[in-house]
Amino acid sequence: MSDTTIIQIALKTMVVALELSAPILATALVIGFAVSLFQSMTQIQEFTLSFVPKVIGIGAALLFTGNWMLHTLMSFTQNLFDMVPGMLS
Repeated sequence: MSDTTIIQIALKTMVVALELSAPILATALVIGFAVSLFQSMTQIQEFTLSFVPKVIGIGAALLFTGNWMLHTLMSFTQNLFDMVPGMLS
């Protein structure tokens, strides 16, 4: 196993992790910004106000993108396991 193989696997792992976390993080970012904008416009400074919309939004994001996320993770894992015999020889 060479250094370039390890670096390629690590790079692919980081890309897959970024792809899988992007829908959840983007949803939380958009909802957090919208709630913060609402709080600043109405001067309601309740810390727990952003929790419920974020939980609902992230749940919806997981519901809509969960199948794609699972498929991506399974194909990455399958490709990684397929590469193991070639790396050992």
